[in-house]
Formats: sequence, C-alpha cells, structure tokens
Amino acid sequence: MNVLFLNSISAHKYGGGEKWMITAAAGMRERGHRVVVASKKNAVILKKAREKGVAGTVFNVRSDFSPLQTWRIKNYIEANQVDILICNLNKDVRVAGLAARLASNKPLVFARHGILLCGKKWKHRLTLSFLADGIITNTRTIAHAYQKYGWFEENYVQVLYNGVEPVTSAKPVDFGPEAAGRKVIFSAGRLSEQKGYEYLIDAAADLCAKRDDLFFAVAGKGKLEKSLEARVMRKGLAKRFVFLGFKEDMGPYLNGCDIFVLPSLFEGMPNAVMEAMSAGAPVISTDVNGALELTADGTVGKIVPARDSRALAEAIEELVDNPALRRELATQGQKRVRKHFTIDTMVNNLEQMLQQRLQEHRRTGKKGVHNSVHA
Repeated sequence: MNVLFLNSISAHKYGGGEKWMITAAAGMRERGHRVVVASKKNAVILKKAREKGVAGTVFNVRSDFSPLQTWRIKNYIEANQVDILICNLNKDVRVAGLAARLASNKPLVFARHGILLCGKKWKHRLTLSFLADGIITNTRTIAHAYQKYGWFEENYVQVLYNGVEPVTSAKPVDFGPEAAGRKVIFSAGRLSEQKGYEYLIDAAADLCAKRDDLFFAVAGKGKLEKSLEARVMRKGLAKRFVFLGFKEDMGPYLNGCDIFVLPSLFEGMPNAVMEAMSAGAPVISTDVNGALELTADGTVGKIVPARDSRALAEAIEELVDNPALRRELATQGQKRVRKHFTIDTMVNNLEQMLQQRLQEHRRTGKKGVHNSVHA
C-alpha cells in the first residue's frame, strides 16, 4: 500500500496525535508499505519522521479552504499513486479530502481523531460524510459519541487502540534533595489548560498543609509555565512542587516516582498513562475518555473526577498510605499494557483494517466494508 499521512498542526507542536502518526507510519514502513508523512515546512513531526526513516513532504495547509494546496495535493496523490490518505485535523480532511476526491486514482480517506474533534456542526457532517471514508479513533468513548449523532453507518468509526514502547528498566532519577525521604508524585505533559495542572497544584497544597512526606514533580513545557509556577509560589509549595521542563526519556522519572498522576480535563487515549503503567508505576487519572478503558474500568488504576482537586488529593493520600495497593496497581497495570497496548498490536490492527478496506474499495469502487477492528 502507498499511504500518505497528513498533519497540519503548528510546526513547533508535537503531542499525542503526532506521536501516533509517526509510530504508525514507521510501523507500516517496516512492514513493507510505501509511507510518507506530510506537514508544514520545518515542522517537528517531519524531523521525527526522518529520525524514524520515514519520508516526508511539505504541504502548508493553513485553513479550511485552500484551492492551491488542494491542487498540489491532488497532483501529488496522482503522481505517487497514493492508496490511503490519513488526515489528522478537520481542515486536513477538507483540503486534502477534496484533493483525493478530485484525483483520478481516488484513494481512500480516513480522519484520525485522537480526541473528540467532530461536533454536531453541519460542516463536520458534510466534511466527514463526503470527503472521508471513515474515522480512526483510539477509544470506544469517542466512537460511541459519534455513533449517537446518527450520521454514520455502522462501524464507520474504527477503534484502534494506541500502542506504547515498553519502558525500560532505566536507572531511577534522583529528584533532588527536597524529595529525599518523601514519596514522589510525578506527572508529565504539555503545560496547557487541557492538562489540569492547577488542580494538581491545589491538591498538593491541601496535602502538604497537613503532611511532610510528599514531593511533586511535573515534566513538560508550555504556555502556562509561568502562571503555574506563580500558582505554586502563592500556595507556598516552592520546595515541594517543581517543574522539570521537557524530558525526552520518561523512563528514569517513571521508575523513580512512587505514583504517577494525570490531572487532565480531557484526553483521547492518554499516552502518558500508558507509559506510566508500562513502567510499573501506580496510576491515578481523571475520568477522561480512554482512561477508563486503559485501566479496565478503574481496576488497575485509580480514577477520579476531572476538575476536582479534593478527590485527587484523597486518591493520592490513599495510595501513599497503602503500599500494598500501590504494588497491586503497579503490577496489574503493567501486565495489562504489555499485553493489550503494544505498538505491534496497534500497527497490525491498522494494517489489517486498511488492507480490508482497500481490497473492497478496489473490488467494488465503493467505500468498502466496515468490519470492526479493535486492539
């Protein structure tokens, strides 16, 4: 198969959706398919593609309507005989999906939604009904939400779980002198409103006001860095809550912490939680989309409501004071991720689904079968 992945996110951004795309592209390439990743000029995702040995090309999709880019993508699709186009954002589907419809070879078009990107707006319905042949998502929660719209035929939305590289037994990091003798509560992610770090800071303030055995650390960078640091100072947590900056390798931090916390307000399938579970860290997560599925309805991880610092504090305190429960969650969580959420499983399921759809498309000239494929 010839597969073109298109992701027009801002050039400097590289989050979970971009990581999925590079992992999927590299996996498909290793299986012998011709794969190209397209994005904006100098985009981080193109750099990551090169590092994985995946070819890249530039399309500067900046808006929902771009006749020039549509024409360029159409010509590229025809010249390279693209079979499958996988788009990241809704504007990618509108610009490149139209190009695919205009191309003489008519490739299949899939929208990949790592979070809930389709609302009940008319333009979403038109885009996904006429310019795409299916949606790939990573949680049943998102699939069920879309099915309730009543727009799509059965199994138009395919659930393919993310995969994660096993976190190695890296030497645990030393979180510094203030962490010595204390339980380390660790989190990682972009410092943005979505990630809910203000609620973790508030939970830390409540806990540190009554006990001296906790230390909090967050790895990540983002536009809220200064305001979150200011919140830490206002809460009197200067020596008990630190921001570590972006860390490429999470292994030493996950192996060095006592509890991993995801305080997000919304997610798709949270990669950070998968990585923590793979490393054998006990996990607390807010109840965001894929978290329940990942933790088997909360049986291998603690689930708390989003935007609730008190519930978060209570869950942290429960695990801190119950070493046996921490060990049980760590062991069972690690087993679950390493059995059901591997990269091989993810890529195998993606390849199988695309091959099925492409074969039916070539045989009938229609959009193809919609057999459900789940990790």
